[in-house]
Amino acid sequence: MADSEALGFEHMGLDPRLLQAVTDLGWSRPTLIQEKAIPLALEGKDLLARARTGSGKTAAYAIPMLQLLLHRKATGPVVEQAVRGLVLVPTKELARQAQCMIQQLATYCARDVRVANVSAAEDLASQRAVLMEKPDVIVGTPSRILSHLQQDSLKLRDSLELLVVDEADLLFSFGFEEELKSLLCHLPRIYQAFLMSATFNEDVQALKELVLHNPVTLKLQESQLPGPDQLQQFQVVCETEEDKFLLLYTLLKLSLIRGKSLLFVNTLERSYRLRLFLEQFSIPTCVLNGELPLRSRCHIISQFNQGFYDCVIATDAEVLGAPVKGKRRGRGPKGDKASDLEAGVARGIDFHHVSAVLNFDLPPTPEAYIHRAGRTARANNPGIVLTFVLPTEQSHLGKIEELLSGENRGPILLPYQFRMEEIEGFRYRCRDAMRSVTKQAIREARLKEIKEELLHSEKLKTYFEDNPRDLQLLRHDLPLHPAVVKPHLGHVPDYLVPPALRGLVRPHKKRKKLSSSCRKAKRVKSQNPLHSFKHKGKKFRPAAKSS
Repeated sequence: MADSEALGFEHMGLDPRLLQAVTDLGWSRPTLIQEKAIPLALEGKDLLARARTGSGKTAAYAIPMLQLLLHRKATGPVVEQAVRGLVLVPTKELARQAQCMIQQLATYCARDVRVANVSAAEDLASQRAVLMEKPDVIVGTPSRILSHLQQDSLKLRDSLELLVVDEADLLFSFGFEEELKSLLCHLPRIYQAFLMSATFNEDVQALKELVLHNPVTLKLQESQLPGPDQLQQFQVVCETEEDKFLLLYTLLKLSLIRGKSLLFVNTLERSYRLRLFLEQFSIPTCVLNGELPLRSRCHIISQFNQGFYDCVIATDAEVLGAPVKGKRRGRGPKGDKASDLEAGVARGIDFHHVSAVLNFDLPPTPEAYIHRAGRTARANNPGIVLTFVLPTEQSHLGKIEELLSGENRGPILLPYQFRMEEIEGFRYRCRDAMRSVTKQAIREARLKEIKEELLHSEKLKTYFEDNPRDLQLLRHDLPLHPAVVKPHLGHVPDYLVPPALRGLVRPHKKRKKLSSSCRKAKRVKSQNPLHSFKHKGKKFRPAAKSS
């Protein structure tokens, strides 16, 4: 559809209060999924919609949900206050994010439409008071919603009108199949339903049969990731595991990656190994994983979005590993405890202004690659994905490229040829640091961080509510120091820096708290996050600074 024929928010018959909220959010026009889904939803149709990560799926169901609720209250008969909308999500973080988006859209009609999230860390008893007020919309995970239904603190059979299943392709992978089937028995026979997903797989088809009634399927003809003009994707072939650590150290220590970055690994043990390795060189990072309390995880994401941290290490092993249908997984790969099964990082979580995603470990599935890469290049911002690949992983990488390319058989992940001989001088430092990160050090680091985060999350909860400014001083990238740290590794002598990079290197400095104006200026400078690498024999250099 041409731009001149595109359907704008003002042409959808929305309540003026919703239009004002959309304007406040800075949305001048709907995204493709919003343009197609909202009119169909307002007609009362069930929807099965697939759209890539970051395309605005949350607003695509939140806007029609709010519009239908407001229209009913304004024109329908006076009825008793009841829960009329239910949003199911696979993780607590996504529940909090969905609640926040719905509340932003309902800013000017907050008295008419109330939203509650029952997936927070509070126990069931403390949430009963919220449910007794019968909010119009409830957001939660299937297990928590089912618990309330079974305890009669929530009743939906006579009132529910709208059901939303967000990130539908994840629910069964999280082991929510039995909970979802039991939950559906508590719903009325007739209701409108939306299934939103980034991919269509067997689980989504099974959900379609369970939830939807004669749905309209929106399988938008758009790539699952932004185009090469917005998202650059590269692969880096590393001959050994040691080369991966050496290369990552060089990229971060010499500040060859500018702006904020996300590092993805496949197991929780690997995430702490990587953090302790980088800690040896005074490179601060945070680990985001399901063992931490929900309050801590949300605080890490919030501070990362505000610019407190440049680098977060995330694992999606518990989210996107081999699913166990209908069961809760007890342990992840290599004996990692599954921890909080309703915690997830790679899918749907809204990280702001991420310049680069580094796949330190190759994603376990093509879908996992798509959702990792979807953390950058959002909302028309540029981004880059750099994937580290071992020679034994080339065949698996080929499957990922095949899914990404579709009918276009051209290469998607362009190869970068690094001159590893130029950074050989750093290898002895890398080996020294790797020897210091033992299994015992990793266990101690995990235990120490969990103890500290529990303290921050529970004992200081009341204090931080009364003193919100002090919460800004709480940092999650402080050194864990279970391994012996050698101070000299934090400094890079000039003679070790490759001659070709000496004019570009900005030595890594200790992260400081930035003002909002400084953070905004820094984001402007980080539009080209990867600097000075070889690609097919050509050197890429950053643009010269203007005087």
